[in-house]
Amino acid sequence: MDNSPWKDLDLSNARRVNNNGQFDFFWVVVEGGFLGLMLRLPIEPIDKPKLPELKNLIANFRIISERWAFVLALKESRQAELFETLCRDVVEAAEKASNSDDALLRAIQRTKRWHHLLRSGHSEGLSVEEQRGLIGELALLRELAASFGAEMAIEAWKGPSGAPKDFELIGCCIEVKTRRTAALPSISISSADQLADCDGGRLFLNVTNVESEIIPEGMTLHDYVALTDTLFQEDLNTYKKWEDAIYSTGYDPLNKYDDRRWLIRSTSYYEVVEGFPRVNSPLPQGVQNVRYSISLDACEPFKLGDNTVHYLREFLSI
Repeated sequence: MDNSPWKDLDLSNARRVNNNGQFDFFWVVVEGGFLGLMLRLPIEPIDKPKLPELKNLIANFRIISERWAFVLALKESRQAELFETLCRDVVEAAEKASNSDDALLRAIQRTKRWHHLLRSGHSEGLSVEEQRGLIGELALLRELAASFGAEMAIEAWKGPSGAPKDFELIGCCIEVKTRRTAALPSISISSADQLADCDGGRLFLNVTNVESEIIPEGMTLHDYVALTDTLFQEDLNTYKKWEDAIYSTGYDPLNKYDDRRWLIRSTSYYEVVEGFPRVNSPLPQGVQNVRYSISLDACEPFKLGDNTVHYLREFLSI
C-alpha cells in the first residue's frame, strides 16, 4: 500500500486524483473503511442516472462536506489494486466530457462497462451483423413491453443469456432474424436448437429487414438502446434485469456506434410447425455444430397474416 492513492486517508480528508483535471475527482475513504472514488458535483443532479448494482462495489449519490457527489467504493480490500485500475479508467473516460453532467454520465457508463467485463464480458464493439441482430431483438422487446408490460417482456428476452430461442413466454417461443432488404431472400440459422420445437408450445419466427447506412437518416444503435431503456425505468427490479440483459449482449455505451444509422423496414411473421424447412433436432449421433440457411420462398406456406404479438394476445388471453 506504499504507493496506494488512499495512503493516509480517512473519513476526514481526501486526495485529488488529478490536479490538472477539469472535474473534481477525489480518492476517498468512506464509512466502514472502504476505499473509494468520489466525483464532486456542482449541484444535486436533477434526474439522477440509474446506478448499477455491482458485486463487491458500492455506487451511490451522497452529500459529502455539504456538496453532492457520486461515490464508487470497494467492499473487498483485497481487490484494491484492480479497483485502482478501474477508478483511473473511470476518471480518464469522464475527463473527455464537455461538462459536469456529461462527466457524471460517462463515469457511470464506464463503471457499467467494468461490471460487464468482470462478469466475463468482452470489450470489443459489436460487429455490423451483431448490431443488426440486436436492433431486431430490441424492436420485438419494445412491442412485448407495450403489449404485455415491461416485466413480462424482459423476463421473456432470453437471447442475451445464451438460450437457444431469443424470446421464451409461457407456452411459446419466438426466434428473431434480421436481414438486409437487398440481400438474398434467405436467413441464417446458427444451430439446430434455434428452430427446434418448443416443448408443449408454439414457435414463431420473425424476420425483420434492417437497413444500415452511414448517412444522417435513421437512428444509431445507441439511439435504439436509449429508446428501449425508457420502457424499463419505472420499476427498479425490472430495470436491473434490463441492464443485465443489454450488457450481456456485448453492448457498451462507450463503444463508437455513432457513424452508422439503422432503419427498421418491414417484418414478416411465420409459425414453425410440421413441414417447416429446417434441420430437425435432435441431430443424428455424431453430428454437431450445424449451421444452415433457409430460403424465405420455402417459408411462404407458413407465413402469418398478422404480427406475432397479435397471435400472442389471443394465445395468452391478455
